[in-house]
Amino acid sequence: MAAAVIAIVTLAGCASASDPASGDNPVLEGAGDVALGADLYAANCAQCHGTDATGTDQGPPFVHDVYVPSHHADGAFLLAVRNGVQPHHWDFGPMPPRPGLSDQDVADIVAYVRSVQRDAGLIE
Repeated sequence: MAAAVIAIVTLAGCASASDPASGDNPVLEGAGDVALGADLYAANCAQCHGTDATGTDQGPPFVHDVYVPSHHADGAFLLAVRNGVQPHHWDFGPMPPRPGLSDQDVADIVAYVRSVQRDAGLIE
């Protein structure tokens, strides 16, 4: 019985370690594919955030200091996709959740966005 309780507690601890709300999601940590992310970005993000990630009249730019990793970590993108976002830096209105994207899809999108930010000289 004690072993079963320990196993349950251990599994619960593992589940919370990969909780996107904790900011510690191993899927997002360097596991993204830039080329796949570019396609996913075009299909799911570009309409509002711009084909080149510089924003539109419907959504803010990702090529901006506000979205560099030191201000919006990779996990923030996952939370935005899962839960939506209330406006807090911009005046575009709320972003609704984006169902249908897996954690890996978001990791790929983040890899693409970070590559665009690198190309723009925002991050190393």
